[in-house]
Amino acid sequence: MSSSEEKKELEWPMDKVRSTFINFFVEQHEHVYWKSSPCVPHDDPTLLFANAGMNQFKAKFLGTCDPKMELFKINRAVNSQKCIRAGGKHNDLDDVGKDVYHHTFFEMLGNWSFGNYFKKEAIAMAWKCLTEEFKLNPERLYATYFGGDESSPCDDEAREIWLQYLPPDRVLPFDAKDNFWEMGATGPCGPCTEIHYDRIGGRDASKLVNADLPDVIEIWNNVFIQYNREADRSLRKLPQQHVDTGMGMERLVSILQNVDSNYDTDIFIPIFDHIQKLTGASPYSGKVGEEDTGFKDMAYRVVADHIRTLSFAIADGAVPSNDGRGYVLRRILRRAIRYGRQNLGADLGFFCQLVPTLVDLMSGTYPELKEKQEHVTQIIREEEESFGRTLDKGLSKFKDMAKKSENGMFSGIDAHFLYTSMGFPVDLTELMAEEIGLKLDKDGFEAKMKEEQELSAAAHAAKMSGDSGKDMRLVAEQTSALVGKGVKATDDAGKYVWNQDLEGCIVKGAFIGRNETEDNIGFVDSMTSENGTVGLILDKTAFYAEAGGQIFDTGSIVNSNGAVMKVHNVQLYGQFILHVGEVTEGTFAVDDSVICKVDYERRSPIAANHTMTHVLNYALKEVLVTRPLKESGKESTVSVDQKGSLVDESKLRYDFSWNAQLTLAQLKDIESICQGIVDEGIPVQAEVASLEMARKISSLRAVFGETYPDPVRVVAIAPQSIPEILESPDSAQWDQYSVEFCGGTHLNNTKEADAFVLLSEEGIAKGIRRVTGLTKVDAAKAIADAAELLAKVKAAGSLEGGALEKEVKILTEAVNVAKISTVTKLEARETLTTYSKQVMAYKKEKAAAQQGLIVEEALKLVGSAQGTKLVLRYDFGVDGKIAKGVMTSFGKKCKDKALMLISVDEASDRIMVVASAPKGGDVDCKAWVNATTEGMGGKGGGKKDSAQCTVPGVSHVEEILKKAQS
Repeated sequence: MSSSEEKKELEWPMDKVRSTFINFFVEQHEHVYWKSSPCVPHDDPTLLFANAGMNQFKAKFLGTCDPKMELFKINRAVNSQKCIRAGGKHNDLDDVGKDVYHHTFFEMLGNWSFGNYFKKEAIAMAWKCLTEEFKLNPERLYATYFGGDESSPCDDEAREIWLQYLPPDRVLPFDAKDNFWEMGATGPCGPCTEIHYDRIGGRDASKLVNADLPDVIEIWNNVFIQYNREADRSLRKLPQQHVDTGMGMERLVSILQNVDSNYDTDIFIPIFDHIQKLTGASPYSGKVGEEDTGFKDMAYRVVADHIRTLSFAIADGAVPSNDGRGYVLRRILRRAIRYGRQNLGADLGFFCQLVPTLVDLMSGTYPELKEKQEHVTQIIREEEESFGRTLDKGLSKFKDMAKKSENGMFSGIDAHFLYTSMGFPVDLTELMAEEIGLKLDKDGFEAKMKEEQELSAAAHAAKMSGDSGKDMRLVAEQTSALVGKGVKATDDAGKYVWNQDLEGCIVKGAFIGRNETEDNIGFVDSMTSENGTVGLILDKTAFYAEAGGQIFDTGSIVNSNGAVMKVHNVQLYGQFILHVGEVTEGTFAVDDSVICKVDYERRSPIAANHTMTHVLNYALKEVLVTRPLKESGKESTVSVDQKGSLVDESKLRYDFSWNAQLTLAQLKDIESICQGIVDEGIPVQAEVASLEMARKISSLRAVFGETYPDPVRVVAIAPQSIPEILESPDSAQWDQYSVEFCGGTHLNNTKEADAFVLLSEEGIAKGIRRVTGLTKVDAAKAIADAAELLAKVKAAGSLEGGALEKEVKILTEAVNVAKISTVTKLEARETLTTYSKQVMAYKKEKAAAQQGLIVEEALKLVGSAQGTKLVLRYDFGVDGKIAKGVMTSFGKKCKDKALMLISVDEASDRIMVVASAPKGGDVDCKAWVNATTEGMGGKGGGKKDSAQCTVPGVSHVEEILKKAQS
């Protein structure tokens, strides 16, 4: 029976399991269905991947959720979250394949309470869902709870609740390792209670709980989030108590389908069928350990799991690379390919062919897989093709490093170099080291990795603290304290007003840093310069807080008593804006009336760069996607998606998805479109609109994975007003304009940008390109510098010979370092390449002529020579090709003489000594050259019939001539 027929007959196919869980909480317990976030957390730098359902709700637990976001309004939620556990604290990668229940990608069914219900209700819902909805046998269920340790008390409350459903011998205590949940090194955490299921039943399985056995497995985890884990490992109580539950869907499906493992379900069987078809291996049989001959079934599990992980991660915006999550993905991909080829006999290129099968299986629930199928397939295909090349490059470097190893230990620092510079997976380095009898210094490798991470973290902390060493963040305890005092959300509408001080702002909070006060929260009644770096929370502000890739405003805040605070950083924490800086005069106190004085001169180029980032986004799509589609008339899933941006006063930087270096023609078109929009002087408009209506605009460019408030601010660079656009949002006429969701500060008209220059274009990761641009004064200077440089390049065309060669060298260096348009650079390099070909032809012609002259001089010595040795000084530099040509030509014309040629090069302060002799003759050229240059620090080599040496210092020439002739 085929896998598709089996799926039709299943009582609990995977799609039904997922929908039943969600419907239970939505229909019976008033939960809001909340779509899975991407498994790549674009807005959370603490995570490599979404590793639990609660990740996207972190701001809710910390009290930093923006009140304008829809998430702020809910207190109960349910969903199925795409999760990846590979790399970081939660890492199942090394276990995948070895057993039948570990995965790197999985779906986490979860329900949440945000300050609403707690332990009693959560446990009751879990019990009802399992025993009544899914009809699991209660006699097979076991519950665990946190038994307490030296730092936290036993969770007796959870135990007492469970005793209402289960007998005492099936309610079991465990330690923090199993029953105290933490999202990461820092963040929300708390005790948890787990529900375990005995697949066999009819026995006392209490001693098998948490024994890592496939027959008694955890299926549901209820986390009671009560604390926040600080960087110093201490626990702080959260302002509200929350519930986060998670149930591995794959495990539940295996139980409901009455099979022994997750891999025997309709989630994996179709993938196994395709693997078997591609490789010709014997069918999957579910064996593990020693029974799995040749690790065939392990390879099936690895390949099937890893194609899921890679497809979802790439579809959600990640790409394989040499660092961070990209490195984890590259390691996963290479692990899958290695198992597929070595254990299943697959050909290189098999892995990407599995993508369509996964899309068929999962795109009904996750349509992004279908939308990104072409992109996912292409990325995986390219990675497969480069796999062999990466191994070859790293192999030669590894061999060199291995020769230098001491005490049987391969250096961790060298392993780190292979990892960071050559993309060499550390596990592969370890395996190769073992094969030649070396042990990898893992501690050294991890120490080097930690050193780099700490440097990065320190740089971020320094930025956020104003280099003060203080912790100037507002987290749950600070935002809760402000809310408790009745402080309302900061009104930042004033940030959109230009060239006007904002008066009548009231100080609502004076903050000197976390742990800087007796209660450790950090708020004081007043502050002066003695407090160092400080922060102010106002009821309203004109300052822009860093967000959306745009840097913060700077300036000053003053009060009526003459106090002055220099503002050098502005950050948004939930609903509060914190102005960070130093008090330079006087005292600031809560309830002071102050004036916000933004540095608008600094903001002006920032706004220009931000507006032109929108224009650049439009131009990239127009040149790379829209025009080619019109020309070909074919449908395509290829897109240009934003992957990051940075806008400050000196530049704009934009990262986007694209799988190839942009051509000169494409770059020229993009820059031309951008400059054309500047010249056209198009109005830049912003309006707040309904999210539902705004999403209908045909030309809308929204950031993948981003969540937006409702209502949302729409920024359009178009002659028509936004209300006009919203009247007919699906009209194709808007496709010629830039429309985005954006909360940043912008120009009023594109003409205010003055000029635009595309400064550079480069690849930063597999499938990710980065462009940098300039506007206003910086662009004008770049254009002027380019014109001056191009004039010099053009003028060089009138030169010839040595003069042209010298000028090409000077101009090549000038072009390389010039801060000018990348289009101009590429065009200048093309011209210089043409000149270089002319120089090469000149040098060949000159060398041929010079070579002939030297041979003539050498032949003149033959008639008067005594013995078999001739010595000739002829200065032609240290050009080895000329020397070789002379020796070859001379040898053909004179069969019985050895020749030593000595050439002085004043420019490099070196002397070249070359000798050649007839084969089988009496002269030993190597000995002759060595004797001639002995004690002069020369470098060279050779053999009996030919040898050479280069000596530093032209002052040695007379001594060399004397020795050569002796």
